[in-house]
Amino acid sequence: MKSKLQQLKAKIQGELFTDNLHKIIYATDASVYRMLPLAVCYPKLEKDIELLIQFAQKNKITLTARTAGTSLAGQCVSNGIIIDFSKYFTKIIDLDVKNKTVTVQPGVVRDVLNAYLKPFGLFFGPNTSTSNRCMIGGMVGNNSSGTTSIKYGVTRDKIIAVEGYLSDGTKTVFQNISEENFLLKTKGNNLESKIYQTINSLLSDKTIQNNIKKEFPKSSIHRKNTGYAIDSLLNFNLFGGNQNQINLAKLLCGSEGTLALSTEITLQLDNLPPKNSVMVVSHFTSVNESLKAVQIAMQHDLYLCELMDKTILDCTKNNTKQAANRFFIKGDPETVLMLELKDDSIKKANEKAKKLINDLQKNNFGYAHVTLQNDDCNKVIELRKAGLGLLGNMIGDKKAVACIEDTAVALTDLPNYIDEFSKLMQKFKQKAVYYAHAGAGELHLRPILNLKQKEDVVLFRKITTETAKLVKKCQGSFSGEHGDGIVRAEFIPLLIGKENYTVLSKIKKAFDKNNIFNKGKIINPYKMDSNLRFHKSKDTKIETLYNFKDNISIKHLAEKCNGSGDCRKPNSIQSLMCPSYKATKNEKDTTRARANALREILSTNTKSNKFNSTVLKEVFDLCISCKGCSNECPSNVDVAILKSEFLYQFYKENKRPLRDILFVSNTKLLKFARIAPKLSNFILNTNLFKATFNIAKERKLPSINKITFNKWLKKQKPINTYKKEIYLFIDEFTNNYDVDLGMDTYNLLTRLGYKVNYVNNKESGRAQMSKGFLIDAQKKARKNIAIFSKIITNETPLIGIEPSAILSFRDEYLRLAKNIDKAKNLAKNVFTIEEFIANEIKNGTITENQFHESEKSIKIHTHCHQKALSNQFATFLMLSIPKNYTVTILNTGCCGMAGSFGYEKEHYKISMQIGENSVFNKIRNSNKSDEIAVSGTSCRQQIEDGTAIKTKHPVKILLDALK
Repeated sequence: MKSKLQQLKAKIQGELFTDNLHKIIYATDASVYRMLPLAVCYPKLEKDIELLIQFAQKNKITLTARTAGTSLAGQCVSNGIIIDFSKYFTKIIDLDVKNKTVTVQPGVVRDVLNAYLKPFGLFFGPNTSTSNRCMIGGMVGNNSSGTTSIKYGVTRDKIIAVEGYLSDGTKTVFQNISEENFLLKTKGNNLESKIYQTINSLLSDKTIQNNIKKEFPKSSIHRKNTGYAIDSLLNFNLFGGNQNQINLAKLLCGSEGTLALSTEITLQLDNLPPKNSVMVVSHFTSVNESLKAVQIAMQHDLYLCELMDKTILDCTKNNTKQAANRFFIKGDPETVLMLELKDDSIKKANEKAKKLINDLQKNNFGYAHVTLQNDDCNKVIELRKAGLGLLGNMIGDKKAVACIEDTAVALTDLPNYIDEFSKLMQKFKQKAVYYAHAGAGELHLRPILNLKQKEDVVLFRKITTETAKLVKKCQGSFSGEHGDGIVRAEFIPLLIGKENYTVLSKIKKAFDKNNIFNKGKIINPYKMDSNLRFHKSKDTKIETLYNFKDNISIKHLAEKCNGSGDCRKPNSIQSLMCPSYKATKNEKDTTRARANALREILSTNTKSNKFNSTVLKEVFDLCISCKGCSNECPSNVDVAILKSEFLYQFYKENKRPLRDILFVSNTKLLKFARIAPKLSNFILNTNLFKATFNIAKERKLPSINKITFNKWLKKQKPINTYKKEIYLFIDEFTNNYDVDLGMDTYNLLTRLGYKVNYVNNKESGRAQMSKGFLIDAQKKARKNIAIFSKIITNETPLIGIEPSAILSFRDEYLRLAKNIDKAKNLAKNVFTIEEFIANEIKNGTITENQFHESEKSIKIHTHCHQKALSNQFATFLMLSIPKNYTVTILNTGCCGMAGSFGYEKEHYKISMQIGENSVFNKIRNSNKSDEIAVSGTSCRQQIEDGTAIKTKHPVKILLDALK
């Protein structure tokens, strides 16, 4: 097979991978399942699709279509070839504004599509929690719904046409056709005709029609995705309905890629919703009370009716990003309902909200009703959207498992269904998680299980089986929007009846008799308790230098990644996480891939040093340790820490690059270079030196100063009168290169009335941590903790200039410390210079009277570590103190330099591409009179290299503003 795959690879215009890395990272999706694929393909042209189908038919293997890979039921895992449409099939092909339709390729991101449609006053309604990375192909495959379904319907409602390939490699279009054309299509001998013949023969049968009506979910349930949607075809007049047109694209929607491979999808659009939003967040003391309240709430004109329970809400407390979005919570509710109303008039929207609250209060529902408007509504929605990922933030082996999380019942059945479900959970000694689409009769219910334990795997099946029976009792849908996949397909016969399942099997055979499309899903499915991601037998104790006790172990930290794919946001949707993925569009460059690869290798590597793996070396290669994942990943999977530990362990067994030794020994070598700085600077920037150490020839290495900042400080006389004493951390970057910045910082603080103390501290160890020289980094960290824990207090804080250096005290030092409590106490009184000045401004110690009144426009680009571990607004407040300064925070991501990363020859191009993606144009588009404030030394160098524009540290800008 290997040689056959190589022959296929030579023919395909896209990319075909058969290496272990790609197999590992595509072995999972966002579900609990794992299957190693045969290969992974990024098709570039439709011809590639034809070749893949021919290959699959000839070699009897399966093809599994995939876009963002956020499926929760195992739809995207397979032992065949994974076809990833997300890299190249990303075009918006046609927009018909008059008829409100759009045609797209399957790899178009839902939110990217809506950004494109917004100027035309249109949007695509279905709105999943993954809307900023999920793609239209996946939404069609799953018949996605999301929070807006109560107003705008589900994906199936929006399908107009699907163009794609059948299992024999022929291209066809499924769209609305008349009865006459339908019957014409049954007359031929090709595969398309045989499909129409089969459907006509089956659905014309009155017995089958009656069975479908009797056994399928109630027609009042609009979110249903159990099996194939043959019930929707009964609306056609030929099959007993009253519609004169039929569209088999509706059948493809929700079919999980088991019937055809879609290459173009035409969707019906809606007018943009009213511009003003008001949200009522009602608080309840029980789940049952909130569900009864839904009956009242849904009588109002709601655009959104979502529920979050205490388990989810408590998860948000520990997430750096989402904790700020909890501002509306009153007390400690068991559940909250998020009820959104809209109107073009904010006054009328508020009037609607008052009527809703009055109605709820009249019926004695809820102990608090918080009313929010517009931007605050969006924060609540972001909190709700983070729910799935936040569940992955549970520490340990017990997880909220997706298996019964997608049940949908009629709204009138919901309270009783949940009552019975809760009793079922009590029987299994479970406390389930409840959240999501209450207004649609669908709550995402998750048991907490440890699937590494055999007894919990047994419980996994029992709970799923009993819940399926309960759903059947209500004539509900076992899948409302997440699909059948592996976890639920086994129960389709129970849910719709064996006779109807036989009908589905015949339809599958008509479309795909050799089962080459996504084998094991919907028809003849895999067992729901096989092919699981976790195996207890593979768990062994792994020694690390960093302390991972907060997550139990390094492997447990990696396992927190549940595949939600927040790291796959495209470049147009601004975020910090995974700048390398934004540049390459390769799955291997995501947080998810890195965490999954590490989990897999630590579980399966038989070497004594489990980190000794070229797979891990490759997957971590483009991680630039921006720390975005530590903040933006809902599961807080900090890949920068994982990479740092990996490098340390890997190079125990492998030879380190000479360049790494050069970078981490920089401070020591500078002592000699400073003897003749002009000569040293000349040598460092010769092509010979750069070639010797694999440094990009395009880069200019930073100039060495004749004296250090430390040496300059020793000559300064301390001020006699002052407001407060502070200690200044002398980081290695400021000390050796940005000496002028150090001087500016000292002068600013002293002129503002602060006594600046300093000690002979150790360098921060930032270079050592980034390159995995962890023994050296640990020594430096412990020495700095020992030095400063004796002198730093609330009254005498420690202030740092370079963000990546000073913020180590809050981050890596806590994993390197001998006494963690001592390190934590120290970290509470460690601040960036921006944070310190912002706090002093808030306290009234620094006032605008100390600054001149000249006008100036300032744009801020924020260092990645500040975004992840501090905040941008401290810089904003600091630079806004002069009365006539107009300050704007640029919506930028990572600049791409990332310490030494951008200097490295093999990383130079990707470094510059990252800069182009999110920083350079925003700097170039600034006015010439704007001053660009940039805290990070590597950021300033990268921006100058990429734009030829010089930037200033905020300290310099504020110093110049002093009277």
